[in-house]
Amino acid sequence: MVRYLSGLALSIVTTFLLFFLMQSLIQSDKSALTEGVKGKLIDFVRVQDDVEVQTRTRKPTPPPPPEEPPPDAPTPDFDANANSMGVDVSAVDVKVDVNVGGIGGFSSDGEYLPIVKVAPVYPRRAQTRGIEGYVLLEFFVTTAGAVRDPRVGESKPPGIFDNAAMQAALKFKYKPKVVNGEPVEVAGVRNLITFELAE
Repeated sequence: MVRYLSGLALSIVTTFLLFFLMQSLIQSDKSALTEGVKGKLIDFVRVQDDVEVQTRTRKPTPPPPPEEPPPDAPTPDFDANANSMGVDVSAVDVKVDVNVGGIGGFSSDGEYLPIVKVAPVYPRRAQTRGIEGYVLLEFFVTTAGAVRDPRVGESKPPGIFDNAAMQAALKFKYKPKVVNGEPVEVAGVRNLITFELAE
């Protein structure tokens, strides 16, 4: 009980001392607000030196001189293209024999003349089996020199080379027959196409 009373008395004394200290601090602080500023304040301002602006005019560098133009592309090798497609044309020797008959024969004054003869495509099925043969075609040569209505007159073996021969004949070009200064159509023109494999 004595401890409790002594602790209570000590706390009351401490509280009064703290109030007194706070009061003295408040009173001493009032003078700071009313008095003027003692001493001098120095304001440091850094002044930059005048910098002369230098302007430069830059010219773009000229482009390098153009290189030499690329050389012309070489003409494609048809054998190489055919080999890349899986067809071995080097082993095929296609002979296109022209046997022209029918009307008139040749004369020096305006008969039709072959200009372009396209070699037929050797059928792959026949090539892989080693089949050889021929097709005798008969067709019309038009007034424009084109081939019209080719039909198979004879083929051996039948049906193997017919389509390839007709497709090639449709690409043939002729100088048309001229009669009295006018081109005329010629019927019954025959052409023998032989299909042979190289040895």
